[in-house]
Amino acid sequence: MRRLAIIDEDFVEKQAGLALAPAGIAALDPKAVALARLAAAVAIGSPPVVLEWGTARALAAGASKDEITGMLLAIAPVAGLSRVVSAGAEVAAALGYDVESALLDDSGDLPAVSLPRLKGQRLVSRP
Repeated sequence: MRRLAIIDEDFVEKQAGLALAPAGIAALDPKAVALARLAAAVAIGSPPVVLEWGTARALAAGASKDEITGMLLAIAPVAGLSRVVSAGAEVAAALGYDVESALLDDSGDLPAVSLPRLKGQRLVSRP
């Protein structure tokens, strides 16, 4: 189970017969394959470890952070905004972003909600 949980590629390929390498997909270069696979993982609501693995594979194949972000934006109309948003934090963390810090305003506080009916309320409660 541990080898499955960490996506040990050799183990998965040998034991499950799943080819994870992009070899054999002649119509696409390795970067396009990695981005497509990450897009599919986001679209089906994959667990965080799969999103982290897919992001690492895309980066290793030469995809830039901007290309990965662009892929997320491109699939949002098809996969659904909620899928992309829920995957976004995991993908951002795999790209090295500190998502929690990015949510803070200049004073170090979480921003107030800007919706008129919820004016002054916080997006997230602090412990």
